[in-house]
Amino acid sequence: MQIQAAVVEEEGGAFEIQTLELDEEPRSDEVLVRVVSAGVCHTDLSTAENFYGTPFPMVLGHEGAGVVEAVGDDVTDVEVGDHVAMSYDFCGECRNCLSGRIPYCENLYEHNFLGGRTEDGSSPLSRDGERINGVYFSQSSWATHSIANERNVVKVDPEIPLEIVGPLGCGIQTGAGAVMNALEPEAGSSVAVFGVGSVGISSVMAAAHVTGCTDVIAVDLNDDRLAKAAELGATHTINPEEEEPVDAIHEITGGGADYSLETTAVPEVLRQAVECTRIPGECGLIGAAPAGTEVSLDMHTFHFGHKLRGIIEGDAVPELFIPTLLDLWQQGRFPFDEIVTKYEFGELHEAIEDAEEGTTIKPVLQMDSP
Repeated sequence: MQIQAAVVEEEGGAFEIQTLELDEEPRSDEVLVRVVSAGVCHTDLSTAENFYGTPFPMVLGHEGAGVVEAVGDDVTDVEVGDHVAMSYDFCGECRNCLSGRIPYCENLYEHNFLGGRTEDGSSPLSRDGERINGVYFSQSSWATHSIANERNVVKVDPEIPLEIVGPLGCGIQTGAGAVMNALEPEAGSSVAVFGVGSVGISSVMAAAHVTGCTDVIAVDLNDDRLAKAAELGATHTINPEEEEPVDAIHEITGGGADYSLETTAVPEVLRQAVECTRIPGECGLIGAAPAGTEVSLDMHTFHFGHKLRGIIEGDAVPELFIPTLLDLWQQGRFPFDEIVTKYEFGELHEAIEDAEEGTTIKPVLQMDSP
């Protein structure tokens, strides 16, 4: 079948919406989805710059939502007509997957970044007979239609508008899950969030409205984002260009934050996120830097019980966590739609530019599929 998809031809290249061919019949464990919306995430942009060794030409997009149009013979979790969110893929067979820690699947890279199916390396996408790499996060959802795996589609309530569901598959899930699943702060505790883009602001909402933190501190260079964070639950905001964040957080909390999150992938900011915590505080690293990026930390700090841990996808099992976030949204306790700005698919370049400049927190493409 012919579809429209955003193709990046080479490392650092521009995205171009082109007509491609997509396998019309999903394989036995696959699902064909008509994409309604898809988030624009920093991970897509980093992949286009070849941070992760992904092959080109490539169709990206890993925060899709849409309607199931066909299912493979062995698919039982969803059926034609179901509304679904698409998240990351995993093998389901390694030790971590079998123990319920699927964000740390031992084969996560192969299932999400290599541009082909893990069983035979094939791609469901082509252009006039030329292979186009797809299967990005088992969806490549910057397209009007997508082939996903049964493992990474999550059935959602059809009453919830699919136009906003897309970004739950990665960025918003990651930020909220880092608080709710990974750090698990006690009610009345304090959290400092460094970087309040879509991931960080999702952490702020989860800390303020779900886990009951009383001091929720947002740190960012963008005053507009800080204002939005305050609107959505941050009790304090800090612009590092105006005050030193570590000292300010120690003063606000009377000795340091109980927990902190680093979302920027800037080594100097990670050190601040560690040093702003009290004894014995815990810092979660979400920001994804290029492989080989190093950070300098004072080893003496960790003798006092401090913890630093990495967090992938918010420690979330999407099949369980995405419906939870939607329940919280319906209750008014997780208003993630407040950070969404909608763009037509043809406005992809504008959406990327606005995201990079910080004028939009979470761009979400509207595919307008026939």
